[in-house]
Amino acid sequence: MVSLVVLFLVAMAAGAAWTIIPAFLKARYETNEIITTLMMSFIGVGVANLLVKGPFQDPTVNIPQTRVIPLDHMLPSIPGTRIHVGVLVALAAAFIAAFVLKRTAFGLRLHVLGANPRAAAHVGLNVRRLIVMAFLVSGALVGAAAAADILGVWGYMRANWNPGYGDTVIPFVFLARLNPLALIPYIAFFAVLSNGGDLAASNANLPTDFLLVLVALILLFMTVIEYFGRRHDLGGSYLTPGLRKALHVPLLRRRTAAEEPSR
Repeated sequence: MVSLVVLFLVAMAAGAAWTIIPAFLKARYETNEIITTLMMSFIGVGVANLLVKGPFQDPTVNIPQTRVIPLDHMLPSIPGTRIHVGVLVALAAAFIAAFVLKRTAFGLRLHVLGANPRAAAHVGLNVRRLIVMAFLVSGALVGAAAAADILGVWGYMRANWNPGYGDTVIPFVFLARLNPLALIPYIAFFAVLSNGGDLAASNANLPTDFLLVLVALILLFMTVIEYFGRRHDLGGSYLTPGLRKALHVPLLRRRTAAEEPSR
């Protein structure tokens, strides 16, 4: 148990450290975080390949992969199922994230920053510090997810292994309106569709790309519905009415103050 906790902490520290460069670029130069984190992902795959083919390679096998983790060091399964306890950790993380975003001052600051960075700076928030903290927390969560996947499913890592989970769930995050709890059914739906789609495609002698096309069509259909459902206030549904009103007040005051001298 202690070894699992240590492994999770190391993975979370590594994930947080890997976001330092994108966090700096976003905080200092307002560089798009999707582009920088995507580039860092490619760099991470390259670094992982060097380690897997070098000091971490298992000398007993011919293909480049790490040593297999012993079963007693893997995540245990939920009693009566084949699902490892990492799923429970993910659910707990979603509930904690929802609580932090909705019930704490830090979450309120993040909401203000995400909705209107200029308003956040206008009300006195340390925008750069908030950006760096958000990146570090996100990187730590990604590291924990990677640790759960390796320790709960695979038990080893091969070269050029990049499932691209993060890139896949980005559309679902926006469809869930940035709500961690609303994201759970979306991800569960995608997991069932992904695993069941692979099996159905193989049984029907269809290429695996058929699943990607199906997922893309579903996402497109859901996005169109979401857009027309809130086309009059695109993006407004991500905020509570009270927070939207609070964000508009500083801007209206500043605009009024700027217009008074001209009168």
